Amino acid sequence: MDNLLTRITLNPNVCHGKPTIRNKRYPVELILDLLASGMTHAEILADYPTLEEADILACLAYAAKLARVKSIQKVLV
Repeated sequence: MDNLLTRITLNPNVCHGKPTIRNKRYPVELILDLLASGMTHAEILADYPTLEEADILACLAYAAKLARVKSIQKVLV
């Protein structure tokens, strides 16, 4: 999994510093939103031909790592 995470980059000059895939203008949140909407890996790769299967897996690994927190606080909106 750590090898996949090397595909996730943080660069203040790309997408306002949000986590992106391989320093390209594909934010991790975009890929996660596409997956959450029901798109398959194949559909995402067809729509974004410069992406690779490992990029999608890297986004999932990144999200899994973020979900491993010691505690969660409720935030009032």
